[in-house]
Amino acid sequence: MLALRELTLSHFRSHRIARLSLDGRPVAIHGRNGAGKTNILEAISMLSPGRGLRRATADEMIRRPEGVGWKVTAILQSLHQIHEVETWIEQGGVRQVRIDGKSAPQVALGRIARMVWLVPVMDRLWVEGADGRRRFLDRMTMSFKPHHADTVLTYEKAMRERNRLLKDGQRDGHWYDALEAQMARAAAEMTKNRNAALSQLIAAQAEAETAFPAAELSLIQPDEAELPTTEEGLAQAFAESRPRDLLAGRTLVGPHRTDLAATYSTKGIAARDCSTGEQKALLVSLILANSRALTRDFGAPPILLLDEVAAHLDAGRRAALYDEVCALGAQAFMTGTGPELFAELGNRASHIEVSEADGRSHIEEVTI
Repeated sequence: MLALRELTLSHFRSHRIARLSLDGRPVAIHGRNGAGKTNILEAISMLSPGRGLRRATADEMIRRPEGVGWKVTAILQSLHQIHEVETWIEQGGVRQVRIDGKSAPQVALGRIARMVWLVPVMDRLWVEGADGRRRFLDRMTMSFKPHHADTVLTYEKAMRERNRLLKDGQRDGHWYDALEAQMARAAAEMTKNRNAALSQLIAAQAEAETAFPAAELSLIQPDEAELPTTEEGLAQAFAESRPRDLLAGRTLVGPHRTDLAATYSTKGIAARDCSTGEQKALLVSLILANSRALTRDFGAPPILLLDEVAAHLDAGRRAALYDEVCALGAQAFMTGTGPELFAELGNRASHIEVSEADGRSHIEEVTI
């Protein structure tokens, strides 16, 4: 099993201090808008590598007006082991991580826990620009391969340096060779990781009967040209693209331009052309597929963070989602404005009310 057993927030966003004792069941969190529900999910997301579900800077999470930094501490059950996990930032400092009393890099968090989340901003995934879909794809890929984050950072750092040369009009090939070799190595690994994650998602969708629609998924390039997958092929593509890139002042070919395409399988309609409810259902379907695939890959279902998950779901699909989460055996943290949104869960979940008073959030367990 993978579950948080205890969670403590200190000076995190609206929570001056908050403590939760958990039993592994899903957790339904309700309260008025602005009470601090999402802040709890964001704090939990900081127990994974990266910038969390809001993609905020560490300083933005510091509670005001104190401004003394923040800390998130958890007791985590990961398969057959229990870990004490801490992550924090002091004012003006950098984020730190400690696992079982020892300092650790962020990527180590991904080795002991897997998390998948769905937040309202993702509701526009299919109609916004490709950047958001790439982040979504890479986050799913990271859930299978935590080191994918480092690979992406390596690629992006080398590409920024190459773009600087392009903007300066540098034409000497020797300046590009080393950077392009580094980009090609990382790009080949990125492409391999993304394709592997996509294959696992597709298989997980095909193997399950679910109330949510399956999506046909594929990776595409904006110019419809096929992106090489080998290190050698990618290095050649970067070299051949230099004249075009010099004119544009930026790199025009590579995995940083890959897009995730999705089609509503049974209707044959592109996700971007589906109704708002269908787009939400497709997103939920992918999150559930990601969770099923991770259960097989990691040995336990991931921790799910589902913010305002009931939005755009009718009562039937909402009940179906809760049934699937419980059948999966995942510890899912779900937020909504009222307790009625979680009525179908009953005592299959812990119920928590979040309120706001005197400029800070308060939490209280509710008995159903």
